[in-house]
Amino acid sequence: MDLALLRTFVTVHRAGSFTRAAALLGLSQPAVTSQIRTLEQQVGRPLFLRQARGVTPTTIGDELAHKAAPHLDALVEITETGLDEDSSVRTLHLAGPPEFTAERALPALTELTGEDGQGFALRVSFGTAEETLEGLSAGHHDLAISTARPRGTLLAATALCDEEHVLVAAPRWAADIGPGRLRREGAPVLENLPMVEVHESLPLITRYWASVFDSRPAASGTVIVPDLRAVLACAAAGAGLAVLPRYLCAPALERGEVVALHDPAVPPLRTYFLVVRTGTLAMPHIARAHEWLQHAAADWG
Repeated sequence: MDLALLRTFVTVHRAGSFTRAAALLGLSQPAVTSQIRTLEQQVGRPLFLRQARGVTPTTIGDELAHKAAPHLDALVEITETGLDEDSSVRTLHLAGPPEFTAERALPALTELTGEDGQGFALRVSFGTAEETLEGLSAGHHDLAISTARPRGTLLAATALCDEEHVLVAAPRWAADIGPGRLRREGAPVLENLPMVEVHESLPLITRYWASVFDSRPAASGTVIVPDLRAVLACAAAGAGLAVLPRYLCAPALERGEVVALHDPAVPPLRTYFLVVRTGTLAMPHIARAHEWLQHAAADWG
């Protein structure tokens, strides 16, 4: 059986689409379709059920993928590692949210870009969870950091760390609310205060309200800026209250530039995931970055 046909088959199985598999393989869609048809003729059974949106593997298709994929991944590892230890430095294409990637991931990964014989070059893209996962699926990135766990078999996700969200504002807003008032009255005392957020939909504030107050915020955003670091700067300047990850606002809290308005018994958390295309952890530079970030996350608290 032709290994090229099996490679195409496994890619289609993971991608769930001839079109997406073609993009990943650098082939035309007709070429992918022809290769799958040839393999089906060799097997004597249909491997996929064609649907309006993508394909679904048949029972025999799932069985073949289960048997073939580990061996193909092992072959990829051999070819990617190479027999020459002096092979050129690989490039890791990383994508993730700008703030977390800049503050957490990049300081850790830059330790792997040195000339130790195992380093790699690093190229970074910023984007939303949807954008980074789409780019990863299309083959534009090697490794993605996402707050959304992907569905399907094309992408594989590993939980990286949790971030705690904190309701903060400049000290004068805390003084205006008064000690104990928020604890007694809950969300209503906050509704007339200005709010700073990354989007008109108030994603972080809405999530905090739902988790802590079991309600939705009635107010709208006063300042909308699509970067959490800018949100922190605006909150510290007195523009209004904001919900921020603790890792980002901890230094400002210690300096007294902002204060935590609330200390819930169970603070809201958001999980970050490391995401790769299934099978690509066989590539040493991706595997090393993946493992290194997991070790670094153990110290992020």
